[in-house]
Amino acid sequence: MKKKELDTRLIHSHFDRQQHHGSLAHPLYQTSTFVFDNAEQGEARFAGNESGYMYSRLGNPTVTELEKKMADLEEAEEAVAFGSGMAAVSGVLIHLLKSGDHVLVSEGVYGCTYGFLEMVKEKFNIDFDLMQMSSEAAIKERIRPETKVLYVETPINPTMKLVDLKMVIKAAKEEGLRVVVDNTFSSPYLQQPLTLGADFVIHSATKYISGHGDVIAGIAAGPAEDMQTIRMTTQKDIGGVIGPFDAWLLLRGLKTLAVRMDRHCDNARFIFEKLKEEQSVKNIIYPGDKNFAQHHLAKSQMKDFGGLISFEIEGGKKAAQAFMNELSVVQVAVSLGDAESLIQHPSTMTHSVVPEEDRKKMGITDSLVRLSVGLENAEDIWQDIKQALEKAYMKI
Repeated sequence: MKKKELDTRLIHSHFDRQQHHGSLAHPLYQTSTFVFDNAEQGEARFAGNESGYMYSRLGNPTVTELEKKMADLEEAEEAVAFGSGMAAVSGVLIHLLKSGDHVLVSEGVYGCTYGFLEMVKEKFNIDFDLMQMSSEAAIKERIRPETKVLYVETPINPTMKLVDLKMVIKAAKEEGLRVVVDNTFSSPYLQQPLTLGADFVIHSATKYISGHGDVIAGIAAGPAEDMQTIRMTTQKDIGGVIGPFDAWLLLRGLKTLAVRMDRHCDNARFIFEKLKEEQSVKNIIYPGDKNFAQHHLAKSQMKDFGGLISFEIEGGKKAAQAFMNELSVVQVAVSLGDAESLIQHPSTMTHSVVPEEDRKKMGITDSLVRLSVGLENAEDIWQDIKQALEKAYMKI
């Protein structure tokens, strides 16, 4: 039987309603622990001789439903749900690395990922280098004998630069390296790195997977053997687990991922075209721009161009903040992928942990703002941006 399309699987995959008394919605198993029929059953489950649930840090039926669905959507053997995106990032990297190892990281990586890499470098002697990953030759030139992992964001936060996944994966495989891709900005609806040969995919599920701004969560997906090891070591012992209610909210959010992503993408296209007409806006960074240096790469490895636009405000930090302070429909907040349009100032917010010199190399200037285009009426979003630009320049 032909496998159903992704937008159908978002709603129906891996849910046997007959096992849940015919419930249309996924049940919520809001419990910390599970009762055994007898002492022998408890012994058998802890010994691994009998399947079943014991304690929600070790597994929960609602969480299992989410993990199965995310594995299906990312074409992975198995997925593990975490209490945050950074718990997923750190869980996978701790699993793959040990003291003395080295990681190559796409330049412009999320600020907290950068902070985690700095921490393990200082405490555990795990080194890393940031690079543009522009070609196979450039990558291979930076690989050391101790390099074990290529860590990639694409599109990169907040500069929207893309990494050619096929090229990076080919280079990594020839050198025996594992490839980890942060797929947060795209969601599995727009991009599926594992189908291109990546080993692991990571999401801050807080963003598009949830879509409603009410969950902190993370997802990692990859080979079953690795994911089972992560589940029973890194996650279990450090404790970055997701609660069943958050997993239930993500299952609810996933049902509308396809229609939400289509609206995000359509609205972003509209806003981009309007921004091009504004003299006070410069250096608009949007993969859907035909003049964007990597536009053709975006067309080849993404289904659509996403809901994020970064751009610079003429006049530096003062002008950028003045503009943000005049917005009313668009909310000043970090995060992305919510129903609400959100705007943030990366150099003083999400990437403030990154040293100024590194930020500038990444292209993160004090003039740069990052807009997550929401689900509101596109004309209303634009009118809010336009009036804020006009008021800001009257005040500075």
